[in-house]
Amino acid sequence: RAQGLFGIPQKGDIDYSADLALDLRTVSPSVAGPKRPQDRIELPNLKEEFIRAFSKPVAENGFGKKPEEFSTVRAEVVLQGSERVQIGHGSVLIAAITSCTNTSNPSVMLAAGLLAKKAVEKGLRVNPAVKASLAPGSRVVSDYLDKTGLQPFLDQLGFNLVGYGCTTCIGNSGPLAAPIEEAVTKHDLIAASVLSGNRNFEARVHQNIKANFLMSPPLVVAFALAGRVDIDLSKEPIGQDNDGKAV
Repeated sequence: RAQGLFGIPQKGDIDYSADLALDLRTVSPSVAGPKRPQDRIELPNLKEEFIRAFSKPVAENGFGKKPEEFSTVRAEVVLQGSERVQIGHGSVLIAAITSCTNTSNPSVMLAAGLLAKKAVEKGLRVNPAVKASLAPGSRVVSDYLDKTGLQPFLDQLGFNLVGYGCTTCIGNSGPLAAPIEEAVTKHDLIAASVLSGNRNFEARVHQNIKANFLMSPPLVVAFALAGRVDIDLSKEPIGQDNDGKAV
């Protein structure tokens, strides 16, 4: 029961003592994007929503591309060490566990570390085209990731510590590999970033990455492993294990 100043009943006080019920089946994991933090998308709908945004007019928060280009325009990129990777529309090129806000939540950070541990144990790896990074807002995050033995698994997937504080939220993503930058601009690819940050306005995370999705740290790891955002993580596997089985 809400009462007035210093708990003294006032005229017009509202009675909040009624029971509140919440059906947990209605709660769904979600992400936000591709251009504004307020555009929430339930996780199972991300693939469909991204494909729809691909050909929607720019004035309607889309990318204004021809639908047939989605699956036909791709590029082969030769990285350092002569490793060849394929990238296209929807490819994840930046995966950043960052933000003073999300990284202050130990449960999601430990979840990201546990997901990384399971992935490494199954032989999964992040696509070499993905630039992954870890930039928590506090050194205490490093303390408990080290004490729990989870940081080495994040390191193996490319989520190495790059510093503490703001990174992708203010555009401090750094450059992509030169061959990737060239392929993105040459083919006008609608590439994606996935980050646990607070801002995802177009060109803010990176000037050449047009689709940017905000999500929890463990989802950042999952999408980095999948290597693309046109995927339904509630049904589709994120990769194959050492025995070639879908994970």
